[in-house]
Amino acid sequence: MTPITTPFGMRATAAEVLDGVDLRGRRMIVTGGSSGLGLETVRALAGAGAEVTIATRNPDAAGSVVDEFPGTRAAALELGDLDSVRAFCDSWDGPLHGLVANAGVMMLPTRQVSAQGWELQLATNYLGHFALAVGLHSALRSAEDARVVVVSSGAQLRAGFDFDDPQFEERPYDPFVAYAQSKTADVLLAVGISRRWAGDGITANACAPGWIHTNLARHLDQATLRALGALDEYGNLVTPDYYKTPAQGAATSTLLVASPLLDGVTGRYFEDNQESEVVDGGPEVMAGVAKWSVDAEAADRLWDYALPVVR
Repeated sequence: MTPITTPFGMRATAAEVLDGVDLRGRRMIVTGGSSGLGLETVRALAGAGAEVTIATRNPDAAGSVVDEFPGTRAAALELGDLDSVRAFCDSWDGPLHGLVANAGVMMLPTRQVSAQGWELQLATNYLGHFALAVGLHSALRSAEDARVVVVSSGAQLRAGFDFDDPQFEERPYDPFVAYAQSKTADVLLAVGISRRWAGDGITANACAPGWIHTNLARHLDQATLRALGALDEYGNLVTPDYYKTPAQGAATSTLLVASPLLDGVTGRYFEDNQESEVVDGGPEVMAGVAKWSVDAEAADRLWDYALPVVR
């Protein structure tokens, strides 16, 4: 299978990948759309004419972008609380053309669990978005050409999904391994949707936004930030050459959910606006998508593991 390429490089912005694209009449949801990458995704989609719903813990935080684009609105959604996800889905009416599963948490320093007993990074990054997609399936189907985009991370290269102990009940909790597992699960979510819902006219892809200074990194300690080259000796944030701006980081997810260049494309993983190579994961691998992240059998197994929890 030949990897898909686009004319956009890693420095393209979300607005640039939609230059000339008319999204009037298209209805979109962006989780975590009140800040960071989500906010830039909302701005690009709304700027192209889409009607965008910002799904966020704190709808008041989205006030400025709602004021900026009359076609936007904000609605409460707490991904770690399945009751909140159900309430959001129940309140949705009409077709849904695009769902950007963008919100997440990263490297919680201690093991925390959701009301369902799921480790909180997995509950927020994966299970909440799985429940959201399943709950909105009929709305996506009624659009006839809907797209789901799941924002993953290069961290998926570091750990597969541990079906023997996914909630860290037996093994010692490791903040990074838990985050990496949740990001692998995000790619498997896109694979699972593409395997089940293609006949409904629904496509699904996953992507990595790259390194960006956003609130997602609030749990990273100073030693980790220094190792990344993102903190100087005086404790000040710096921006390494390989970092992107939030507008650049949002480009790939925006491209996937709205660009005509990706019509009909499903079950793939993208970074820097290009489809990624499938590689063996491991500690030294810096790019691509791990084989375990796009494994069809693992995607089906994870779907079956999660589905009883959300119903």
